[in-house]
Parts: sequence; C-alpha cells; structure tokens
Amino acid sequence: MANQRSCDFQDYLPTMAQKLGGEGLIGELCNGFQLLMDKDKGLITFESLKRNSALLGLGGLSDDELLSMLKEGDIDGDGALNQMEFCVLMFRLSPDLMEESERCLEDALQQELNGL
Repeated sequence: MANQRSCDFQDYLPTMAQKLGGEGLIGELCNGFQLLMDKDKGLITFESLKRNSALLGLGGLSDDELLSMLKEGDIDGDGALNQMEFCVLMFRLSPDLMEESERCLEDALQQELNGL
C-alpha cells in the first residue's frame, strides 16, 4: 500500500479578509506571490516553488505534491503560475472565503434588483 500523508490545512484567508479588507487581502496575496516567484521569469515555476516553499512551511512536500499544486492553479497551461492564477488558486482553496464571496454577491444582486 502506498504511503499517504495528510496535510492539515488551516484556512486563514477569511480571517485575513476580515482584518485587512478586500484590498489588503489582495495585497498580501500579491506579497505571497512575490515570495514564491522566480525573479527572472515573474512566475511561480516548479523550481521557484521548490526553492521557496520552506518559507511557507511547505518544505516537506514531495516534488509530486508541488507539481500538483502548480497544475491545480495553472489556468493557461504554461506549467507556471502568474499572479492572477496564484490569487485565484488561493481563493479556490479557501471554501469559507468562497462562501462569503458568494453571499456578498447574492446580497449585491438582491439590492440591485430591489432598486429597479
């Protein structure tokens, strides 16, 4: 049987969004992108993710796990993450934040419909 590891994930994005607001959260995500990206390419590549993942406490992940992370967020299929792909991935990986965003959108749509 293959050795499987589980990774406990604490979703801090909703807390960050509450404390920082929308613009502050996006700014922090951009800072995270800057930490992980290849400075020459301006993208998060497998090599830059592997080299810098320890900064985020992810140093124990295998190459396959790091590649899976890249594939999960790689919208344009170039094998790397640009800043937009990284931010979208962070939101997708935060179910609580996605639910809150959906509620806010529904409220805004309802207010718009009531104003008509």
